Amino acid sequence: MPGERRGLGKGLEALIPTAPGAPGVREIDVDSIVPNPRQPRQALDPQALQELATSIKEQGLVQPVVVTQVEGKYQLLVGERRWRAAKLAGLEMVPVVIREATPQQMVELALVENLQREDLNPLETATAYQQLVEEFGMTQKQVADRVGKSRVTVTNTLRLLSLPAKVKEALLADDISEGHARALLRLRGEKQQMQVLEAIMKGQLSVRQTEQLVRRMVEGPKTRPKLAEKSPELRALEDRFRQALGTKVSLSRGSRGGKLVIYFFSEEELQGIYDLIVGD
Repeated sequence: MPGERRGLGKGLEALIPTAPGAPGVREIDVDSIVPNPRQPRQALDPQALQELATSIKEQGLVQPVVVTQVEGKYQLLVGERRWRAAKLAGLEMVPVVIREATPQQMVELALVENLQREDLNPLETATAYQQLVEEFGMTQKQVADRVGKSRVTVTNTLRLLSLPAKVKEALLADDISEGHARALLRLRGEKQQMQVLEAIMKGQLSVRQTEQLVRRMVEGPKTRPKLAEKSPELRALEDRFRQALGTKVSLSRGSRGGKLVIYFFSEEELQGIYDLIVGD
């Protein structure tokens, strides 16, 4: 959706000011670079990393990584996968662009990079949003504007952090999807959430099936309205109709009248009832 990427469309370069006096692209020792401690992504796909390392070994590192200088080291801002793959490929020197970045910008940059690549698990995204809100005092609307999402999207993503630990573990491990996790948020309390999580895992429930199960649990069993007790007088009258007509009769009365139902179980019985009532 176009409205969901307004903050990302500028590109990462637009978010990072160039360090004063820094050259454009330069090569530095790969071991002089350290990872961003505020990186929201908690794990990298080993197979994808190996494939990228193979490509770098054959073609070199075409796109430079972006770093900032911190205490004599170069700390990554953008390009952690490329840096790790370059090390895996055995490169000793890598191309970098040096930029300035505040701690807040480091969180934002790591988050935006991963969102552009659709590389984050929903729970990792939620944790990064929470860090921007709690550590840097940003409102949910400011976070939404910064990462190019709607405020509702940010709010719903943050709600994932309220799920029980076992549900969050399943989400991080990709055992359940974000759709499953959102469905569980409707349930009252951890006990119900764990029951449905078990059902999802054992029954391989789809998101739609999970939503239907949750809906049934939230709404509870549908109970039929209890019929009003018949008065002794109404029962006696119903019994007299039954005896007179020789068949099952149901009589009910309300504030504006009532209903008399006469049952028959064969054509002959219907004819007999007709003769009794009409008298022809």
